[in-house]
Order: sequence, then C-alpha cells, then structure tokens
Amino acid sequence: MIDISDLPEPDARMRLAAFEQVRKLSEIHGELTAAEFKPGFTFEGRRIPLVNPQRGIFKPREMRFLLSIKTVFPRPGGRVWYDDQRHVHRQIFEGDEAVDYAFMGANPDAADNRWLREAHENRVPVIYFLGIAPGRYHAIVPSFISGWDPAALKAQVVFGVPDQERMTAPGNDTERRYALTAVKRRLHQASFRAAVITAYRGRCALSGLREPRLLDAAHIVSDTDETMGQPVVENGLPLSKLHHAAFDSHLIGIDPDYRVHVSGRLLGQQDGPLLEALKQLQGNRLHLPNRDQDQPDRDRLAMRFERFRNAA
Repeated sequence: MIDISDLPEPDARMRLAAFEQVRKLSEIHGELTAAEFKPGFTFEGRRIPLVNPQRGIFKPREMRFLLSIKTVFPRPGGRVWYDDQRHVHRQIFEGDEAVDYAFMGANPDAADNRWLREAHENRVPVIYFLGIAPGRYHAIVPSFISGWDPAALKAQVVFGVPDQERMTAPGNDTERRYALTAVKRRLHQASFRAAVITAYRGRCALSGLREPRLLDAAHIVSDTDETMGQPVVENGLPLSKLHHAAFDSHLIGIDPDYRVHVSGRLLGQQDGPLLEALKQLQGNRLHLPNRDQDQPDRDRLAMRFERFRNAA
C-alpha cells in the first residue's frame, strides 16, 4: 500500500502543504468559493494554485501527479438548484463505496484524463472539491482515484479515512465504509446548510443577521428521527449560533403559525443587552423564505413546539 511519503519529492511535501491549506480554509469558512481558491497555497516561497478555474481536473506544473478534482454544482435553471439531487450526491447518500467522475471530453488519452489514470495507478491522494451549491464546494481530503475506465469515459473515486496521519487509500471494506460514513455526515451538513441559508436569502430567520460565518442550519426535527428528520429545506431554519443554541435548549420555541416564544426562564432574568435582545423576540414572526415550498413545515414545527412547552 503506497503512502504519501512514497511519492517523489518535492511532490509529497507540496501535496501535504496543499492539504494543510485546504484544511485551514475549511475550518474557517466551511464551504469554499473562488475567493478561497484564488490565493492557492505557498510552498517554499512560491504560490501554487489549488484548482484550475476553467477545468475540473488539475495538476500544477510544479507537481508530478494530479492534485485536485472538482465537481461543479449546476446553476439554477427552471428550478432552484437545491430541488435537484445530483448523481454523485445520490451515490454517496445511497452508500456506494466509489463514486463516478467523468472524463474531460471523449479522448481518454487527453492530458487531464491521463492525470486521472496516473493518480489511479500510483494511488495518489488528491483533494476532491465536491460542489454543494453553485460556486460552493466541500473539500474531501484525502480522496483516491480507485478506477479508470476508458470505455465508459469515467473514473471512480473513493474516500480516505479522514484525519489520519498516514494518507493511504482504504485497504478493505471496513475502512471504505468508515470513510464513506464520515463523508456522508459532512456532506449532509454542508449541503443542508447551503440550501437552507440560500432559501432564506442568507439571513437568520430570527434576527435577520446576514453574516454567513455566524449562521447555522438548525434542524426543526432532529436528523435522528427517521420519519421527519430528513435534510430538506422545510425541516431547517437558518439561525445565528446564539439563536441556534437557544432553540436547541428549548429556550426559544416557534409555533406552527411561525410565532416566536421565549421561555419564562429567560423572560424572568435581567442580564444585559444580549439577553434583552433574546427576550424581545417574544411574539415576533419568523423571517420566511420567498418560496412557499421552502417555508418551515407546520407539522414539524408542531412537534418541536410541543417539546418546547414540555421543557418550560
């Protein structure tokens, strides 16, 4: 089994520098955009790109092997983008251990497609920038090209075990399933968050705050509920981190008519402007999305509001 340290120098050290930069960006921003990609990463004083803005398969000229692949989420057409379930997302959520990645064009010997083949043959760890919304990507590190099919004009991609020191491809079914579970969980969170925040035009449903880094996508019904907890927009609310914590702690409730209720525990306290801002939500109505089909599901709100009332 080939480890990243087995790759030729300086490719191995460049690759680790790129992976570290992507991890830092993901920790800060969550999902990545062109603004985060543009600076690339720095290696021994040189700036090296992470992606090619015009193509999905990228190998910097300074590196021997492929560095990254990218799957673009299509722009809105007749329907809003999050109404569609793209093929690779479906494969991941349905539990496929490998997902398809299309060649560039119809010539398997084109340079981009040769890079995929070489990465497959040498078990090279790469970055997979998976589109979760138009112009937004979730980085999966490490990923591996596990198959290369010139007849079908596609490769297969598997995911490595995250957060391990030795970046080796999964060696057995157990490791592949473990890695897939981790990717599925992170993709669920990232795609759900992007869809919910987009539906509400990028603002908190309670306060109207518009800073994306301070917004979460809160489930109305927990995703542990197999019947009602699906990661769909009508089961989500974009909330600031403070309001999310208050909602999850049943200090704030929302009834099926979209009215906000503040618990008596908070209403009876006196503790400065932050608490006062929460108390002033009492009786307000939610900021709602434009589309009726994106509005919070009333049955889910009723279930959650009953828990709020019982916790009072």
